Amino acid sequence: MSAYWIAHVTVHDPAAYAGYQALAPAAFAKFGAEFLVRGGASETLEGPVLQRHVVIRFPDLARARDCFYSREYQEARACRDGACEAHVVIVEGASDPSS
Repeated sequence: MSAYWIAHVTVHDPAAYAGYQALAPAAFAKFGAEFLVRGGASETLEGPVLQRHVVIRFPDLARARDCFYSREYQEARACRDGACEAHVVIVEGASDPSS
């Protein structure tokens, strides 16, 4: 069953955050990630306003988790330390009601 990585990010230092953006794609590719939402126009209806919203689909929960804890992603993540405020959650997708 697919799993989703949902991230909300506010970037405070775009130059430092660029290091994360350069390294993270390798981790996502390694674990079969597909970006469904990356930035774009948004409207906050409830809760704190954050700049960027990202939704990434993975083949399953294990690969979403493995991606986050992978050496590749942790190296990318280290580049963004202090450059942004990030909230990341992984969640298993709903089962197909027709199955």
